[in-house]
Formats: sequence, structure tokens, C-alpha cells
Amino acid sequence: MGQHNISPRIIGLTGGIATGKSTVSQYLQDTHQIPVLDADVYARQAVNVGSPVLAAIVDRYGAAMLNPDGSLNRGQLGEVVFHDAQEKAWLEQQIHPVVRQCFQAAMADLADAPIVVQAIPLLFEAGLTDQVTEIWVVACTLDQQRQRLMERNGLSLEQAEARIASQMPLSEKIALADVVLDNSGTVDALFRQVDQALHQGG
Repeated sequence: MGQHNISPRIIGLTGGIATGKSTVSQYLQDTHQIPVLDADVYARQAVNVGSPVLAAIVDRYGAAMLNPDGSLNRGQLGEVVFHDAQEKAWLEQQIHPVVRQCFQAAMADLADAPIVVQAIPLLFEAGLTDQVTEIWVVACTLDQQRQRLMERNGLSLEQAEARIASQMPLSEKIALADVVLDNSGTVDALFRQVDQALHQGG
């Protein structure tokens, strides 16, 4: 038998909007020293000035989508895609392949890491479940989600509900998860669940 490399644990960390994903990824990174790859960072890179995706956005919606410095006006684009499922799907088709390539490149550099976390808000929606070995979903109550979103992003109740509604329901994500982290209590309680999930899979 040839030498067999132990496959790393690749944790796909996801949840709903404002359920506490970044709190968990920060904790895994800072306390457990586990590398965290963030899909949101890659998605932002995908629309950098000069990128093919940004050119496609301008081609589709016009130069009104740009800030004076030529960068993407996210608020303007958000107004279009949050209210139109078809446009949202088109945008995601542009961005998701770039995000997947970024993950592949980053994973090649982390070949020796025993555990890697991939923080992917759209893990299910973008069809990226095949690149992780286990799925962790961070959950909280709908009321908490609404409240956090309104506070964090300065949104009205109506805007917060539209954003939550534009995502795959959290209950569906929970049903597909290997680990559910309940973030409806204290941060300490959340971190204890993270510690436990790490040890159980280790």
C-alpha cells in the first residue's frame, strides 16, 4: 500500500443572514488557530475594478452601477438584485465560478492543514457543498435575525424581511446540516457548541 494522506476536515460554515457566522469563524480562527477561507472576500474580489464580472455588470445595467472611482456601487446593485430573483440568479452565475476557483487555489496552499473552515453564506445556493466534508449551520430565531439585521445594517423591518426572504429558508439549511450551532443564547454558549463540534469530529 502506498502512503495515504489523511484527508483534512473541511468544515463548510454557513447559516442565514445575520445568524452569527462571522462570530463563529472569528472564534475558530483566533482561539483554535484554524485557517478560515471566506467566500464573501472572494465574492468582493470577483467584482474588483478591471474584473470580467464588473464589466458584465456594467454591460447589463449600465454605468449607473459604478461609483465615481470606477468601483462597484454595491447599494445600487443591491437595489436591483434584492427585488428581482432572476437578476439575483444572473449575478450569482457570474460570481460563483470565480469564488469556487479562489477556494480551489487557497486549498492547494493549505494541503497540510488538518482542518480548514470555508465560510460560505451561500453554501447550498451556490452548489458548493461538494467541496466540504462537513456542514455547520449557525442558527438563531427569526426575531433575532430580524433584529440583528436591522441594527447591523441600519435597515427597516421591511428591508430586513426582504433580505431574509431572498435567502433559502434557515429551516432547510438546518435539515441539511451535520452540526447545528444554536446562536439564540449567549456567545459563551455558542463557543461551547463550537468546541464540542470540533472535538466530536476530530
